[in-house]
Amino acid sequence: MTIDDRQTDEEDIAVEHAAERLAERYPEVPRQRIDELVEKHYEQFDGAPVRDFVPVLIEHDVKQVLNAEEHAD
Repeated sequence: MTIDDRQTDEEDIAVEHAAERLAERYPEVPRQRIDELVEKHYEQFDGAPVRDFVPVLIEHDVKQVLNAEEHAD
């Protein structure tokens, strides 16, 4: 296992934890919807050279989407 592999594994775990926090914060939103949004926003960071804050940025972006959807209802 290389350092890059380890960082990728850690990032994947951190993104999954972010999805879990979002599911807890927005229990009225189906988990599948949260996972779709997380994946969509994760893809936006493909190729980003600095990866340290990717999970935090994904969580922030998904919160904004869910809050906007909540207020639109």
